[in-house]
Amino acid sequence: MKVLYFRKITRKDASIVFALLANGLLAGAFFYANFNVLATFQEVPVDVHLSFRVALMKHNSLTMQLLMAAAIISGFLLTWTNWQNRSGRILALLALILSLATFGITRFGNVPINQEIRSWLVNGLSSNWMARLQVWDNYHMLRTITAIGSFLIIVIVVPKKLPDTSG
Repeated sequence: MKVLYFRKITRKDASIVFALLANGLLAGAFFYANFNVLATFQEVPVDVHLSFRVALMKHNSLTMQLLMAAAIISGFLLTWTNWQNRSGRILALLALILSLATFGITRFGNVPINQEIRSWLVNGLSSNWMARLQVWDNYHMLRTITAIGSFLIIVIVVPKKLPDTSG
């Protein structure tokens, strides 16, 4: 019979779980949007595409902001709990930088274009609407890559060796 081994949860353990959860959910949401939602937009009429996109922005705005904030906070916590371990600290800082880049790309790339898209429903399409959507898609791909990169780096930070329970 195998005996389960429970160990005390440390700050480092908690920071790793928080970082994995926050960054994993953020990367997963961007991945899903990139490879499923955006592809679906190409298959529907423009008016349906734009109305759905605006409705989606309305409904996911708070969720995505909270996930980005959690990813950034978890990056700080992971860096702090790995401060004594040089390689862990460097990897955690890199994950944090990628999370900050994800936020920056979103705030200064996607969000301004989102505002333009909202106006199209009221004022009609701009003359360069397709080019603007392509720019949005490019920003989204970039933030998807940075979010996945941050998540993968955190996976590397996770301790590879668990305590021996074979006792």
